[in-house]
Amino acid sequence: MGTTVNIIVGSHVWIEDPGLAWVDGHVSKINGQEAEIQTTDGKTVVANLSKIYPKDMEAPAGGVDDMTKLSYLHEPGVLQNLKTRYELNEIYTYTGNILIAINPFQRLPHIYDAQMMDQYKGAPFGELSPHVFAVADVAYRAMINEGKSNSILVSGESGAGKTETTKMLMRYLAFLGGRAATEGRTVEQQVLESNPVLEAFGNAKTVRNNNSSRFGKFVELQFDKKGRISGAAIRTYLLERSRVCQISDPERNYHCFYLLCAAPQEEIEKYKLGNPKSFHYLNQSNCYELVGVSDAHDYLATRRAMDIVGISEKEQEAIFRVVAAILHLGNIVFSKGKEVDSSVPKDDSAKFHLKMTSELLMCDAAGLEDALCKRVMITPEEVIKRSLDPQSAAVSRDGLAKAIYSRLFDWLVDKINNSIGQDPNSKSLIGVLDIYGFESFKTNSFEQFCINFTNEKLQQHFNQHVFKMEQEEYTKEQIDWSYIEFVDNKDVLDLIEKKPGGIIALLDEACMFPKSTHETFANKLYQTFKTHKRFIKPKLSRTDFTIAHYAGEVLYQSDQFLDKNKDYVVPEHQDLLGASKCPFVAGLFPPLPEESTKSTKFSSIGSRFKLQLQSLMETLNSTEPHYIRCVKPNNLLKPAIFENVNIMQQLRCGGVLEAIRISCAGYPTRRPFFEFINRFGLLAPEVLKGNYDEKVVCQKILEKKGLKGFQIGKTKVFLRAGQMAELDARRTEVLSNAAKTIQRRIKSHCTRKHYIALRKASIFVQSLWRGRLACKIYKNMKREAAAVKIQKHVRRYQARKAFRKLHSSVLTLQTGLRAMAAHKEFRFRKQTKASIIIQARWRCHKAASYYKRLKRGSIVSQCRWRGLVSRRELRKLKMAARETGALKEAKDKLEKRVEELTWRLQLEKRLRTDLEEAKAQEVAKLQNSLQEMQGKVDETNALLSKERETVKKVVEEAPPVIKETQVLVEDTQKVDSLTAEVESLTTSLESERRKADDFERRYNEAQGSSEEQHKKLEDTEKKVQQLQESLTRLEEKITNLESENQVLRQQAVSIAPNKFLSGRSRSIIQRGAESGPIAGDAKTALDLHSPSINQREEEKPQKSLNEKQQENQELLIRCIAQHLGFAGNRPIAACIIYKSLLQWRSFEVERTSIFDRIIQTIGHAIETQDNNDALAYWLSNASTLLLLLQRTLKASGAAGMAPQRRRSSSATLFGRMTQSFRGTPQGVNLSLINGVGSGVDTLRQVEAKYPALLFKQQLTAYVEKIYGMIRDNLKKEISPLLGLCIQAPRTSRASLVKGSSRSVNSEAQRALIAHWQGIVKSLGNFLNTLKANHVPPFLVRKVFTQIFSFINVQLFNSLLLRRECCSFSNGEYVKAGLAELEHWCYKATDEYAGSAWDELKNIRQAIGFLVIHQKPKKTMDEISHDLCPVLSIQQLYRISTMYWDDKYGTHSVSPDVISNMRVLMTEDSNNAVSNSFLLDDDSSIPFSVDDLSKSMEQIDIADIEPPPLIRENSGFSFLLPRSD
Repeated sequence: MGTTVNIIVGSHVWIEDPGLAWVDGHVSKINGQEAEIQTTDGKTVVANLSKIYPKDMEAPAGGVDDMTKLSYLHEPGVLQNLKTRYELNEIYTYTGNILIAINPFQRLPHIYDAQMMDQYKGAPFGELSPHVFAVADVAYRAMINEGKSNSILVSGESGAGKTETTKMLMRYLAFLGGRAATEGRTVEQQVLESNPVLEAFGNAKTVRNNNSSRFGKFVELQFDKKGRISGAAIRTYLLERSRVCQISDPERNYHCFYLLCAAPQEEIEKYKLGNPKSFHYLNQSNCYELVGVSDAHDYLATRRAMDIVGISEKEQEAIFRVVAAILHLGNIVFSKGKEVDSSVPKDDSAKFHLKMTSELLMCDAAGLEDALCKRVMITPEEVIKRSLDPQSAAVSRDGLAKAIYSRLFDWLVDKINNSIGQDPNSKSLIGVLDIYGFESFKTNSFEQFCINFTNEKLQQHFNQHVFKMEQEEYTKEQIDWSYIEFVDNKDVLDLIEKKPGGIIALLDEACMFPKSTHETFANKLYQTFKTHKRFIKPKLSRTDFTIAHYAGEVLYQSDQFLDKNKDYVVPEHQDLLGASKCPFVAGLFPPLPEESTKSTKFSSIGSRFKLQLQSLMETLNSTEPHYIRCVKPNNLLKPAIFENVNIMQQLRCGGVLEAIRISCAGYPTRRPFFEFINRFGLLAPEVLKGNYDEKVVCQKILEKKGLKGFQIGKTKVFLRAGQMAELDARRTEVLSNAAKTIQRRIKSHCTRKHYIALRKASIFVQSLWRGRLACKIYKNMKREAAAVKIQKHVRRYQARKAFRKLHSSVLTLQTGLRAMAAHKEFRFRKQTKASIIIQARWRCHKAASYYKRLKRGSIVSQCRWRGLVSRRELRKLKMAARETGALKEAKDKLEKRVEELTWRLQLEKRLRTDLEEAKAQEVAKLQNSLQEMQGKVDETNALLSKERETVKKVVEEAPPVIKETQVLVEDTQKVDSLTAEVESLTTSLESERRKADDFERRYNEAQGSSEEQHKKLEDTEKKVQQLQESLTRLEEKITNLESENQVLRQQAVSIAPNKFLSGRSRSIIQRGAESGPIAGDAKTALDLHSPSINQREEEKPQKSLNEKQQENQELLIRCIAQHLGFAGNRPIAACIIYKSLLQWRSFEVERTSIFDRIIQTIGHAIETQDNNDALAYWLSNASTLLLLLQRTLKASGAAGMAPQRRRSSSATLFGRMTQSFRGTPQGVNLSLINGVGSGVDTLRQVEAKYPALLFKQQLTAYVEKIYGMIRDNLKKEISPLLGLCIQAPRTSRASLVKGSSRSVNSEAQRALIAHWQGIVKSLGNFLNTLKANHVPPFLVRKVFTQIFSFINVQLFNSLLLRRECCSFSNGEYVKAGLAELEHWCYKATDEYAGSAWDELKNIRQAIGFLVIHQKPKKTMDEISHDLCPVLSIQQLYRISTMYWDDKYGTHSVSPDVISNMRVLMTEDSNNAVSNSFLLDDDSSIPFSVDDLSKSMEQIDIADIEPPPLIRENSGFSFLLPRSD
């Protein structure tokens, strides 16, 4: 911020300009608080020092990627930085963690391709150039690591690129958490495919944009626990409903109306449509078509998009029928009816449109007319049908149109969400908000009021987030920030939404009164907010009002506020459309609860708008926000045009300048210690000479200059506003003084030299001229004396004459002035007396008026208070009613629970019934005896009752005393007997109960034992099943064994008829012949040779042929599983395997498992992927064995006759391997006994069968796999070092001053290239490992060629993506490292390094460009043909624009060269390949089997000594070298 302390003469500054917003210049003069400035365009401007901002002359030529790095964080600095980057096609810039995206209005595919996404994947925020992918990556990582949902808020005005930015965000999020396509389409594709539908029904032409979204869209991407996209949902907010009925010129209504009017002719005739000019809802504006847009084409595109998102043909027809009905509904005009305040359709045209509307909505025409022209009022006594006047009927018509369109839009959104699919189990999501930005037009109505209210809410959320980020930065650096003030806009929000006195509340109140007009509403606002600092009443209007928003003042016209806010929920409309014969229309209007159908309730769009906005803010507050501010650089929508004033307004509307103000309230300038010391170390050179820490050096510099209020963090210096300019002024003074000292010495030397030469010549000339000069002086003195005397007399005469004239004039003037003063005093006293009288009367009138207003206000306040109390009572009653409903729901739940328990009880009863049936037989006797006893008891009770009746009669008849005694005795006896009998029955009943309990206990025990037996039975069944499976496998093995034995018989008979088969072999053959049907050929062979077999039955060798061969194979597998080493440069294991397979004729058999066992052994050996020694050993063996097979095997005709199931394997090599493991049996191999030749001396061609050819393919796959594992291991090892090698370690000026000796400098140089030496060491160790295992040099060359290509790609891409790497000193650092790699290639020789050094051509040429001197003098041809012939124009342009010289302060190439590059880039813009400036890493296998075979020499395997494990075995005697 500009202050007088920082500005001196010669300072470079920014000043305001009405046309360009800001212009730069230098101060030429300072007069007090005014400064004279010479601007760069040649003008001279005078401005106040408080309105001048300092300019950073040391700012990088290409700007900074984060504007918090600017030395001066103010409006002109921000604007200049954005402009500089935009001219270089750098459209993204950070402000802290806020991304500013400027619409380039041209295709830039190279910054959005897959390579770029891969670069930003997992990269720390701020490490690479600013990008929308970086914001998405931060949101995704935060969601994965912290488990909290995130949101990305994309805002900006129409045409700023919000929708494109949203598409890129979803593309990148799908790239990170992608999932398999659903029905051929991914989630983000489905979301993007829904855009044409939503745009057709939710977008319209506005003043600034032909395709402006008139609703907010919040896309929720849902993720599962693994971070993959599991679903998505589109939430829409704040649809501009009033646009359906009211539009202003030159805007348009929603696109769908115009699309339908441009539909094919049969559609138009079906819906009875015509030109848009004939419809009232469309002809309020004179704009019907868009330039360059075909509504007919867009109609067909919308229909296709509806098909894609799953809207059926029937539903589409219903949708457009509803759209047509809305158009016809708008043409229904009303006139006065016969009755008072009634209305009817005006003419035949209105009746036609009424009929068409009813037909399209499939409802009754008379009912529709009644619903529009009449209202039903329900009173306690009766139902009254009231007519509406024409104006009210028109309002009712518009309300119906808005309700139908709003519900149609909501249905479309729900349909799209159902088509996409949502994940109810998703715990985290990333939401992308695309919502309209701040709007301020010449005419601002209710829509702009709601939109700006939304942006005020979002701005409050944004301010809180920015302030929070500032606090986190200060907390991270551990500095004090407690006194920083927070800029808040709560007063504007209270003005708009506060209850009961906000603008929305007053608007709703005005809408509820029928006689309210926009004038009364405006007057109410004026009275309520006349003292509010954010509310302004215009002087020249009686209905307009101005609100001071955060982005500036907006003048609103309240003419249509009341009409646009009304949104009546009319039961007649609901009933009419709910009863429609069209299921689609009826579905849009489901039945309402009874409470809402009793009467017409008022509902306002403003209140609903506020509720939706509140819901949106709750969603945003529950997530971690990230902000992207989209900016439209010009209103022409053309590339390379940067309109300063327009962009400043957008930055202000987007809250970017508000964020800067928040930063300026704290510490706007932050500099790392290293940069601060580099820049300002010269202010205290004595501090640099001391042995101080960087932090201490910074503090001493600041204290020396007397600055206050700064903070020293952990890694940065934090300066208050203006302190950076003050330090720069001090630095400028120091540099200026130093320059002056140098200039003084040089000028003194030159001037003295010139002076001495001049003095010698002038002395001689002076001596000649002095004599002549003396004569002239004498003559002049004489003439002067005479002239002085004449002048004295003339002056005396003139002075006396002037004095007399002046004296007379003064006297006349004084007389006049005194008369005027007297008149003025008299007039003043007269006016004072009159004003006192007027003031007295006015104060009396004012006091009386105040009393009347106070009285009237108190009465109004009392009425409102009583109304408030009444509403509270009503709310309590409603709450009580809701609680009753809640109790009823709880009762229903309990009843359901009781029913469920009853059902369970019945189930338990049924189970117990089974138990009772089991006990029934045991208890039967007890029940019978109990019944008998019960009968006896009943009989006894009957007799007893009879006796009692008899006794009563006797007592009545006989004398009392005597009869009583007898009766009592008899009764007592009977009672005793009955009591005894009952006791005996009770005893027997208890005994029976004990028996029943005992039976029940036994039953439970029996049941428990039965369950245990059932479990044992299940275990037994499982064991039986396992035995059956093992039996099946054994049967398969026996079958395979029999098949091999058949082939064995054929070959044994044909090759060695004189050999004898063991008895066991004969028995196997006999069992095979008896066991069942065999293949025809084998059976024939068995029959042919059966006599010879019978002849040999007597001989019994010790072991069978198969057992012997199996033992030999097992021994071979155990042998090669060990590390056998090398014989010379030949791998022993490969040679032994080859000789054994050749000796056993394994290549020529149809079925064998030895190949699979060898492959499995190799697979087990390389399971440890990080053991490079083991991998190199097996690469050497596998490649050698593959070479031997390549030179030995030739395909036979029988190989083509392999079973079909063997040849139908996968196209990939490992697919063939896995199929082989499935298809090959595990039985005993076919082989020959040791009677054939003793060894294999030379390679000979063998006709290979299918297993051998498949083994060769598997071996090829393993060679490629092991090669890839070795290459990837080396990549993993050097990747961390490459990240450190691209940028030189920073060394502070203090450390450079201290390390002045040569030894210290050499140590520092070694430390600088330590990372490069680490790479060289890794390469050397790897080469030694490959040499030690005798890996073919051909493969070694291929490995290092690909590794150097990887180094080239990583270094070059990092150079292009990180501006801090494109510096002169960094180029020298990387050049030194590349020299280390070149020296390593020289030491490794061409045999192993090959052409690896040539793979670094891109990074070598790029570094050569960075370190070359005098870049501005280089022409385009020299750069592109001589210096960097390999680099593309895009790559050269990026390096040239990102280059900065941190060592000598030189500049990049000339502006002409940059312009030429830009022209060439524009010409190639249609070529996507040329636009991609990043390199791609090639991870393919760069060789074939034929290449490997041609590169390797012949291998002599005759003299290979077998290992001790098989040397003594007679079965491997053929491996022993032959003696001559």
